Amino acid sequence: MKKNKLQIFAGRSNPALAQKIAEKLGQPLGKMSAKTFADGEIWVKYEENIRGNSVYLIQSTNGPSDNIIELSLMIDAAVRASAETVTAVIPYFGYSRQDRKDKPRVPISARVMVDILSAMGADRIISMDLHSTQIQGFAKVPFDGLYSRLVLLEEIRKLGFEPDKTTVLAPDVGSAAMSQAYAKRLGMNFALIEKRRLDHNVSEAVHLIGELKKQNVLIIDDIIDTAGTAINAAKKAMEHGALSVMLVGTHALLSGDAVERLKNSEINRFIFTDTVEIPEEKMPPNTTIVSVGEIFAEAIERTYYGESVSALFKF
Repeated sequence: MKKNKLQIFAGRSNPALAQKIAEKLGQPLGKMSAKTFADGEIWVKYEENIRGNSVYLIQSTNGPSDNIIELSLMIDAAVRASAETVTAVIPYFGYSRQDRKDKPRVPISARVMVDILSAMGADRIISMDLHSTQIQGFAKVPFDGLYSRLVLLEEIRKLGFEPDKTTVLAPDVGSAAMSQAYAKRLGMNFALIEKRRLDHNVSEAVHLIGELKKQNVLIIDDIIDTAGTAINAAKKAMEHGALSVMLVGTHALLSGDAVERLKNSEINRFIFTDTVEIPEEKMPPNTTIVSVGEIFAEAIERTYYGESVSALFKF
């Protein structure tokens, strides 16, 4: 029996998901105040005692970058309030695409984010579908990477696609491993698009490897940002005789005019998770939102009781 108490607090980036996680764990969210002053500075305060307890802070760090600052302040405040352990639960880990020094004189921003959280006093980090698993190696504290496929696979199966008439299409080489994993689990075909990146948030589909004629196509990616990669892949699929295209994404950032572009694309169905809160006005038509609350709740419970998190992935 654990002597200290499990407490869950939510930042302002995704309170709906935090509420679902708390409900799955059978307890209320902790009371915390957060506000942004007129000059843009952020202030946080725990409105209940957390001394000696295991504190879990739920905050996605999608834009604006205020969400990262807010999480950092939440961690520091918890440490100064004498929490026994502080775990940063980050459903979407911002800056994860900047995970290497690919040009001269640029930062490894993902490493910077990990260092900030560690320096503030986080004892553990939990996230989902990291753009690159090497990010876990940047941390000197335990870093658990969870997988949205634990719930997305079941949602895809519900749609009743015939495996031999369906192809999982990786929109670029970087997503090939994840797409192959889905294809294997679902017993579907696999195809790959070679993508050429022209600039930041600008890409072009160049070559298709695989057969898409008379196939229902599933495009699966971790991050849907401006949606250019997915839209170009869908266009390529239809040019090669695909019957339909569905987009499955974990982190639906939907930046800029992404929603309008998706509405006008060849993609006719969308499945996203709730790692990032999507406002109603940014929801593409024919979209299904799948909650990852249960996965995070179980991961939190396992870390709290000192049980294996990797056991979650044996399915």
